[in-house]
This record gives sequence, C-alpha cells and structure tokens, in this order.
Amino acid sequence: VFTHYQVYWWIHILLIFLFANLLPYSKHFHVFMSVPNVFLSRLEPLGKLPNMDNVTREVKLMMDPNAAFAAPATDAPIERFGVKDAEDVVWKSYFDALSCTECGRCTSVCPANITGKKLSPRKVMMDLRARMKEKGPLMLKNGRDFNDGKSLVRDYISEEELWACTTCNACAQECPINIDHPKLIVDMRRYLVMEEGSAPGELKAMFNNIENNGAPWQYSPEDRLVWAKDLELNVH
Repeated sequence: VFTHYQVYWWIHILLIFLFANLLPYSKHFHVFMSVPNVFLSRLEPLGKLPNMDNVTREVKLMMDPNAAFAAPATDAPIERFGVKDAEDVVWKSYFDALSCTECGRCTSVCPANITGKKLSPRKVMMDLRARMKEKGPLMLKNGRDFNDGKSLVRDYISEEELWACTTCNACAQECPINIDHPKLIVDMRRYLVMEEGSAPGELKAMFNNIENNGAPWQYSPEDRLVWAKDLELNVH
C-alpha cells in the first residue's frame, strides 16, 4: 500500500518529466537554451566586428600572384554576402534567438529606441526566431533553395530598424545571457550594402568618396592641406 507521501512523490516526478518534455514546444524553451548559450558566447570585446570569411578569402586570392590570373571555378556556388533570410544566419545567431528570455532589457537601454526610433533589439531576435520557425520546416521538406517569397530583411525587419542601430553594444552588454544582437544587425546591413547597394544617402556619399578620394570627404587627396595654406604651420 502506498502512503500519501509516496503517491505525491511519484506525481511530482511524473509532472517534472511531463514538463521537461513539453518545454521544447513551449515559449519556455529558453530555460534549456540559456545556459549553453552563455557557455558558447564569444570572449572577444563586444565592439569587435568579425570579418566576413568570403570577403577575406577573396582578398587573399586577389593578393596571391599565382591566383590572380587563374580562371574562376565554374562549379563554385554563389555565395551570399551578409544575411538576407533564415538560411543565411549563422548558427550562433539562431541559438541566441532561441535562448532569448524576452525580458526586454536590451530594448530598454537601446539609445535608438529611447530616442523614438523603430529599432528594438528584442524584436529583432523575436523576428529571427519567428522566421526560422516559419521557413525551417519548409526548407527541410523542399530543400535549402526553397523560396516562399518572403525574407527576414524587409518582411520581418525593416531597413529603418537596421540603420537605426549605432552598434554601441549596449544591448549585448545588458543581456543576461550574452546574446549578440549587433552581430545579426550588422550582417543584415552587410547584405543590403554588398548585395543590393542599398544604404542611406549619407553613407552612399561617404562610400563614393572613399572609393574615389581615399577619404570620407569630397575633395581630392592633393587638396587635403588647402585649409592650412594661410596658417603659419610647418607642414611636411
């Protein structure tokens, strides 16, 4: 005969196992994901932006005299620069989205959000999670090249939100589980600039000046010291 203690003990254990199995399908999945996400968080300074591997590889090939005049590979897959949709996101950013506790601390300290702009770092992670849950099963069923006519950029996260980010990393600093919001935002901005040539007018002017003049300002390198011609300075 079971005592009341034994009955309640087994009920308790069964409820724990039931709850543990339901967690992956509920909004509390972050309970499982938060600890490994902290363990896997990067140890580099928050303000350091990683280089793009495909761009680094292209630059190294360009600097290699043996590969400078080599014929391009005809069977090489077309690479994506930056992040346009769910399939372009690195695993760590998706891990971040699954780990998010939705506490909102990131948004509460975001200077863009505080000053009335549309950007919300919390919403960015929620949008990524929603897009992955929407497109992920369809990609598993129809292949990686499946296209449903939507994308993470614009359909979920607008250009206005992306360009409002100052990359100050206040959101990443405040996050209790070390989510790296700026990494995802910068990757989406890289796609806009490098794949579509889409950027605010001020940035486009700066890019053109750097390309043509080697500096962000709109004058030639020979005129850089014109401002000092009437000053009594010994310029070399």
